[in-house]
Amino acid sequence: MTRQNKALYLRSRTTIALCLAAALASPAWAGDATSADSSAATTAAKNLDAVQVTGTDVISNISPTQGSAIATQPQSIINSLFIQKNVPPTGDYTDAIAIAPSISTVAPNGPGLMEAPVVAMRGFQDGEYNVTFDGIPWGDPNDFTHHSTSYFNNATTGSILIDRGPGTASTLGNATFGGTVGVNSLTPSDHFGIEPYLTFGSWSTEVQGATFNTGRIDQTGGTTAVINVQNSDSDGYLTYSGQRRQNVFAKVVQPIGDNTTLTFAGMYNNITQYVPFGATAAQIAQHGPNFALSNDPTSQNYYGYNKDDISTYLGYLGLHSEFSGWTIDNKVYTLAYNHFGYNGEDPNGETPNGTIYGPDNVPGQRMRNWYRSWGDIFRLTKDLGPGEIHTGFWYDDQDNLRWLHEVDATLNGAPNAVPASAAIDRNMDDTLKTFQPYLEYQWNITDAGYVVGGVKYVDFKREIDASVNQKTLDPLDYSKDWTKVLPSAALHWQFSSNWTAYAQWAKGFLAPNLNTFYTVSPQDSSSLQPQQTINRQLGTNWNDDRLTLSADVYYINFNNKIESRKVGGITEFFNQGGAIYKGFEMEGSYLLGAGFSVYANGSLNRATDSTTNQWLPNAPSKTAALGVIYNQGPLYASLIDKFVGYRYGDTGQTQPFGGYAITNFAASYAFTDMADLKEIRVGLQVSNLFDNKSIYALAGYTAQDNTPLYFTIPERSYMVTLSAKF
Repeated sequence: MTRQNKALYLRSRTTIALCLAAALASPAWAGDATSADSSAATTAAKNLDAVQVTGTDVISNISPTQGSAIATQPQSIINSLFIQKNVPPTGDYTDAIAIAPSISTVAPNGPGLMEAPVVAMRGFQDGEYNVTFDGIPWGDPNDFTHHSTSYFNNATTGSILIDRGPGTASTLGNATFGGTVGVNSLTPSDHFGIEPYLTFGSWSTEVQGATFNTGRIDQTGGTTAVINVQNSDSDGYLTYSGQRRQNVFAKVVQPIGDNTTLTFAGMYNNITQYVPFGATAAQIAQHGPNFALSNDPTSQNYYGYNKDDISTYLGYLGLHSEFSGWTIDNKVYTLAYNHFGYNGEDPNGETPNGTIYGPDNVPGQRMRNWYRSWGDIFRLTKDLGPGEIHTGFWYDDQDNLRWLHEVDATLNGAPNAVPASAAIDRNMDDTLKTFQPYLEYQWNITDAGYVVGGVKYVDFKREIDASVNQKTLDPLDYSKDWTKVLPSAALHWQFSSNWTAYAQWAKGFLAPNLNTFYTVSPQDSSSLQPQQTINRQLGTNWNDDRLTLSADVYYINFNNKIESRKVGGITEFFNQGGAIYKGFEMEGSYLLGAGFSVYANGSLNRATDSTTNQWLPNAPSKTAALGVIYNQGPLYASLIDKFVGYRYGDTGQTQPFGGYAITNFAASYAFTDMADLKEIRVGLQVSNLFDNKSIYALAGYTAQDNTPLYFTIPERSYMVTLSAKF
């Protein structure tokens, strides 16, 4: 561990100790039920959770994923039991959703220790589907991708709802194109409690944290609150690719009268990490599958030159009220992301050293990406006739600053050009304003079935003011406004108390990327239309105390695919063709008895270009999972294998990858009735049990010779967690 890392580590431990002392001195925090998006998809998850009964005789409690009894599109619900027992404490939501059908992702530096290069759902890539936190869409404004390690963590996640489809008109976000991953925050307890925890594991990994619940405070009308503080420190699987992370999360719920609840939730995250670009096949063969960065300060892959410093926050104030057939739900929120990044010019060694300051000096780059977003989500539901009407809107305003400079890393970032302004690769300010009102009606045909149909109007406007625009290096002051009308319709039918089915037709969309402005004349692409999907899906779901089973088929027509071409040396963007996504998915769990249950899921997927009929990049042909779980009394154990089929790493069916399988084992034991302690728990998680270290993903290409870069599956690793409940 470097001197800087040791100092950061000591400061982190001091911060955690102070937080623990403050919380112990004044245990005034607690929590409340998960606050989430009130769309039909999330309502389904909430209702399902409400009828679950704690105990090993109810399969819904222990199934890793399950469908929803009132869904109108394919869904997978991942509950808190699976997240807390099976996902390592360093993990994030991408590690949790990896188990689900049609999902493919691996974190190349170990769970939660680096953003995964591929997080695909049915072949849709990150940035082509929404990720929400308690119903609030978030992500980079330039391309709608998500920094999974930079916000909430495993300890603050209560449940996850995966919608594989654009949802109904009330589903909000800039990328309803491919679906939604809905992360719901930690559910507070009605009982006072303190739960410190400590984790040790592979690659010198250590996690310290604690969760505090006030329980219900009757003197203030039933206030509940929860706070979680956590510090993690790991060297990571990849060489010299360590990560240090601190996170604080708090949530306060205040009842107002009998029908209204006010919720405040907020989090702050700070992370320092050393991030590689991937390794060439020759480097992997020479140095091993975990080769990444080095400790050589004369090399462009020196870890000190390849570093991220990131701080983020997210907070919201939510009001929920029900009265006389009306339901009002409103969230006012803000979030921010502040990223300072450093990297060697070519960490993979194809560009020789040398700057304007000397032939042996190391060339590098410095960058900053900052954005801040504020917005409001308002929802109104009213009983009307033989059903209910849903209406509301989402407004979001994002500001974004992006710059990139060529520097001399040896001289601590001196500009590598004369004049200094010639070292600027980009200097951009841009904004994205989104307004999405919607109206839909749920017609209850009979007690057994309903139809929901509606329309959403989308208006989003990009503005850019760049003194140095990316790619062109010229100034640009330009704006463009896009609008779209998105209808949807769905049928839900309940054949019995256990068996339901649904059919859905809906349009999804993806707002144009900021890169459509990376051209000398963006007005030449003024006719550009948002990319759009037309989804057709059928599915069914069965739930009882011993069996959960769901299955669906889907056919998705992807229109208005955005491509680019150069005309007279000027890049133009245009709509051409599209793609077809189709497949079959299923998942289920069965309670064998005596605490044992079996779990399985699988998918057959096809995602091909409509023009060439070639496979799209990072779109697996199939996925499957199989596992056995024991959950009875104080003991929990699981052994689950996830398989991902063949796929291609790039367009044109280049960079083929064979299928791979990863097997994970988890076990925990709770010691109860120990004097003043409610519980002491010991947990073990073993990832990649059979030590599969094969190349699984394309990381990109080198800048000099266009040599492919790869990531390998992290070696077998373990995490041991000790926790106590007071």
